[in-house]
Amino acid sequence: MKTFAKLLCLALACVFALSALAACGDGDKPTAKIIDIRLTDEDYAFGVDKDQPELLEQVNAFIAEIMENGTFEEICNKYFGDGTPTAVASAELDPNKDQLLVATNAAFEPFEYKDGDMYYGIDMEIAKLLADKLGKELVIQNMDFDAVCLSVGQHQSDIAMAGLTINETREQYVTFATPYYKASQKLIVPSNDTRFDDCKTVEDIEAILKEMDKNTKIGVQNGTTGQKYLVGDADWGFEGFNVDCIGYKNGSLAVQDMLNGNLDYVVIDEEPAKFITEAINKNA
Repeated sequence: MKTFAKLLCLALACVFALSALAACGDGDKPTAKIIDIRLTDEDYAFGVDKDQPELLEQVNAFIAEIMENGTFEEICNKYFGDGTPTAVASAELDPNKDQLLVATNAAFEPFEYKDGDMYYGIDMEIAKLLADKLGKELVIQNMDFDAVCLSVGQHQSDIAMAGLTINETREQYVTFATPYYKASQKLIVPSNDTRFDDCKTVEDIEAILKEMDKNTKIGVQNGTTGQKYLVGDADWGFEGFNVDCIGYKNGSLAVQDMLNGNLDYVVIDEEPAKFITEAINKNA
């Protein structure tokens, strides 16, 4: 009986030990880090329907106004400082009403994102103020990023507000308003990856990327500058790299897939990169 009791105690001890190890493993999730070097220099702007020159004038005047009176700085402080983001509601589309139809991709924090039925972000707060200024009801049309400019070009939306980089390709569909934000692409890597740690310039990073081949998988958000940067595009001025560029609906999915071991790296816009890595690392 004593021998049985000893064996039982030993077995239980092993079970508890294994449970403890499993618990530790669950909390030891991989994390991500951003290589803090700007890969590109870009200007964000809103894309207006080419057949609405009056709206373009109104948007440009409005941008100048919020830049001058401090409103734009106040909005940015809600997302980059200690301010509190303001929720923005979308009305239902109604052709019988005077509405401002805004095309966006609400998976690009801090410029546009959703929480429940409400929209948040720098662009969304500007959209609300713009609609109010014009005396129109705001309708936010959420869609895939690579459909945003096309929607405006096909006159299904009045204006694209989605962290859009000015580019000749997109100018086929929209007329860009005055730029309102300086942006850049950044490289995200697993926290235990040291390959880029000694890089000081974009040339250092690109020298390493040029050594890679199709065995290196790098994730991007479909239709973004990051995708053009990796695959190469003459209109954008990017030579591209001989890597396997894999597109996702949004940057969060790409970063999560990297941490799941399905990608080596991710390239996305600087501010979304910060918000995505902070959110994912917080839950690690």
